[in-house]
Amino acid sequence: MEEILRLCSGFLSHCYQSEKLSGNENKYQKLYWLTERMHASMDKDGVLLELVSTLQNMYPQYLFYLFLSHDNDNDRLLDLPVKNLLPESDPANEKAMQAFLSGETVEEFDQRVLQTAAYIPLKGKQGIYGVLEVLINHFKASGETAEEISFISLLANTAGNALENAQLYEQSKRLIADLQLINETSHQLNKNLRLHETMTYMAEQISESFGGEEMCFVYTEEGGTARMLPGSTEFFSSGEGAKYLSFAWDKTKDDPEGLFIGNISLQIHDGRYLSMMAVPMIVSEKVRGLAIVLHHEPYFFPFETFKLLQSLIHHSTLALTNSMLREELEMLVRTDTLTRLYSRRHMDEKINMSMKADRQGTFILLDIDNFKAVNDMYGHQVGDEVLQQVALIIKENIRENDIGARWGGEELAIYLPHADLEAGAAVAKRIVEKVEVTTSPAVTVSCGVSWWSCGEEDSLQKVFKRADQALYLAKGSGKNKVLLQQGSKE
Repeated sequence: MEEILRLCSGFLSHCYQSEKLSGNENKYQKLYWLTERMHASMDKDGVLLELVSTLQNMYPQYLFYLFLSHDNDNDRLLDLPVKNLLPESDPANEKAMQAFLSGETVEEFDQRVLQTAAYIPLKGKQGIYGVLEVLINHFKASGETAEEISFISLLANTAGNALENAQLYEQSKRLIADLQLINETSHQLNKNLRLHETMTYMAEQISESFGGEEMCFVYTEEGGTARMLPGSTEFFSSGEGAKYLSFAWDKTKDDPEGLFIGNISLQIHDGRYLSMMAVPMIVSEKVRGLAIVLHHEPYFFPFETFKLLQSLIHHSTLALTNSMLREELEMLVRTDTLTRLYSRRHMDEKINMSMKADRQGTFILLDIDNFKAVNDMYGHQVGDEVLQQVALIIKENIRENDIGARWGGEELAIYLPHADLEAGAAVAKRIVEKVEVTTSPAVTVSCGVSWWSCGEEDSLQKVFKRADQALYLAKGSGKNKVLLQQGSKE
């Protein structure tokens, strides 16, 4: 009887060992297949999907979770049991973070529910790319549990190496795309674009390439005055936007590296945008401006995107500065330095353009009465100040698209596109009245007003001549008045 029991026991043991060997052979065959499939994939999300589906098929009684950083968040992973890897107070997250930082498997046994939790790093040769959490209920002996965890660790290592290869491949593709973006942007900006065109192009590139929802470009003039450049979104003109702008400027004015903040809620309370990138514009080793990009989601921008923004802004700052200098020079050419009104040449160009495109327009020629006496009595410096006062009155009493210019000496001029003779006369009378009561020392002005309309043969010289004749009559009939063109348009 004992011999029979011994033989039966030996037979059962042999069967068990045979089953175990067969099971191990099957498991390692799956490991081989999984390794082939993973290393054939250059997609990080595909590797993770393959790992989890394989584990769930092999161990349906176990629970699996993936702890991943924010950079791995992807819509393709929505069906997977993914958790964010953050140093929070949750015990599971703490253990996962421990495994992530140490690169070693961390195990924990919960006596209350008879469950082992294992945290296995997804490890490659150059780094760790996440942590696999395995929850095992103890229906088996602890020795067998250790064997299973050891085998799952082999699968995790395979996945870690495959993730690393996929990430290196993605990085190489992204690097090529980044270099293309910088090259295309530099090429475009080197075309001597105007400031508005330069900044509009920059804003489009940042919006398309980085997914920024709000952006702002600020530049400080030589005097220290901050100027918001074209391409900035309207949000930064609001009170809420000003908070972000002020915070970023204070933090970056002495820091050439800039700001990369995943969740700015601690610094700006109740703000609708949580992710911020801010890169200073540096000219001659001084911070002269700032580019800000915002998104409402926390941790939206990867760090690689921030580094790319740094490169893009550094490469573009020179082109931006050149655009601004070119426009400043153009402004100097078309602006009178004393009165800050436009030059006569600029006004001539604008009137010629208007006479080709518009239906009508009015021209006002204005002369300061007895200006020589002002210079003789008070000196030329006071005379210059009087000119500046009259120029300011003109600016304050015309529309944005109207043109005020210094015609020559004490003569000034105004062109009102689209305005008829009656409207022009009203503007001229208003200026005459303002000058008399607001200048110091008090002076008066005389105005001659001419008008043109489409459908009638006319020219720039004839318009000027009619206004000059009207001004001559105003000066000769008592001054401090407005006279309109007389008779025909010859």
